[in-house]
Amino acid sequence: MGRMRLNLVVLRCGDVEASRRFYESLGVRFTSHAHGSGPEHYASESDDVVLELYPAEDGPSDSAGLGFVVEDLDAAAARLERAGFAPGPIAERSWGTTFVVRDADGRRIEVQAGT
Repeated sequence: MGRMRLNLVVLRCGDVEASRRFYESLGVRFTSHAHGSGPEHYASESDDVVLELYPAEDGPSDSAGLGFVVEDLDAAAARLERAGFAPGPIAERSWGTTFVVRDADGRRIEVQAGT
C-alpha cells in the first residue's frame, strides 16, 4: 500500500463567517467558491491541502478536530482572543508547546509552536 497524505478537509459550520474569522486568525486565507448549484463556501488551497468551510445543513458538529503549527504561538493566541475566541493556556507537552482552542462550532483545535 502506498503512502497516504491528507489533501482535503471539509468542515460543516453552523456560522461560516465566524469560522472563517477563526481560521483567518491562524493565518489561513480563504476565497469564496460555489460549485454548480452547490452552496457558497470558502476554500483555502496550499501546496499540500485544501480546507473548505461549508454551511452545516443540520447544525454544527464536533465531528472533526484539527491541528496547526504556527511560528509565533503567543501572537496566534492573541489574534484568536481579539477575534472573540478563548484559547487555553500555553503548555509544554511531550510533542511540543501547544494550546487548545475551540473554533466557532466547538471543534477542538490544537495549535503548536513550530516553523
